Amino acid sequence: MSVFSREKVPGRAAARTFRTPGGLSVRVGGRSALVVLLLAVTALAAGVVLVGSGDYPMSPGDVIATLAGNGTPGQEFIVLELRLPRVLVGLLVGAALGIGGAVFQSVTRNPLGSPDVIGFGQGATVGALSVIVLFHGGAVAVAGGAIIGGVLTGAGVYLLAWKRGVHGYRLVLVGIGVAAMLTAANHYLVTKADLIDATRAVLWMTGSLDGRDWAQVRPLLAVCAVLVPLTLGYGRPLRMMEMGDDAAYALGVPVERTRVVLMSSAVLLVAVATAAAGPISFVALSAPQLARRLTRSPGPGLGPAAAMGAVLLLVADGIATSAFGARQLPVGVVTGVLGGCYLLWLLVTERKAGRI
Repeated sequence: MSVFSREKVPGRAAARTFRTPGGLSVRVGGRSALVVLLLAVTALAAGVVLVGSGDYPMSPGDVIATLAGNGTPGQEFIVLELRLPRVLVGLLVGAALGIGGAVFQSVTRNPLGSPDVIGFGQGATVGALSVIVLFHGGAVAVAGGAIIGGVLTGAGVYLLAWKRGVHGYRLVLVGIGVAAMLTAANHYLVTKADLIDATRAVLWMTGSLDGRDWAQVRPLLAVCAVLVPLTLGYGRPLRMMEMGDDAAYALGVPVERTRVVLMSSAVLLVAVATAAAGPISFVALSAPQLARRLTRSPGPGLGPAAAMGAVLLLVADGIATSAFGARQLPVGVVTGVLGGCYLLWLLVTERKAGRI
């Protein structure tokens, strides 16, 4: 049995809270729900356009008809086997990175508390490159190495930052230091590789959706189906923790247990996303911040961050595949350029506000 409650905030649309029998709850504001809906529609529209793009162009109507089972055999092969898996991987990876970034920015109470800034992306890269360079593993082994590397890095950063609890700024500082060391390890692994493995490593490190098929979609979908609802269910405790640990304790939140669950889920989401598409930079950093600006609401905004991450990654993939003519770029190059510009703007804004 589930219970809905409704509360009215002056000047804002009514918020609706969904509570499960286990005590978890999801609070949805009116503006946030509208933003999620609009972003979801934008992501789906971008996905349809991407499916119809390529050497064999198709109109959005033909794409939708093919997805509905009314296409020709050739169209069904192109859409269902070649292009749809790539778009689904982009949607899931973007959503996973958006939620992961929102969790870490909320836990650290710092807009720079992103997985690709505090070392988790670099840890996944070390795991993947170790498999490529040292063991000459295939795609499945590389994905497994990325997941193991990301999880071990998350555990290491958490333990190093622990001192009677985990403070946000301490977690960020430890993570930046770990990221620097892991980046050096990645460069070392590339220098030790032979030509073929070095080429594979550099291509993987760039981050790309090229060649993605159902083998990447299924495990990614399974992990997201478990971890995304779990993380959303902790949205209300996470919102309380942003007020500080003492205030959250006073409101009945088991702070350390909640933090461990959320960070573990976020690390797994980022690691699995990295395993599926390589290290896609800056989506986890920018998606939560852009979502907050659209919703104009405090709190982590996990749902809007997920939808924004999916939109950003699909739009970046569209730019990478069509904006440069016959030369297609890896999507990680586009997100890196756009995200770097956003990071500079964020640093200038934070400095003007006196927060750094």
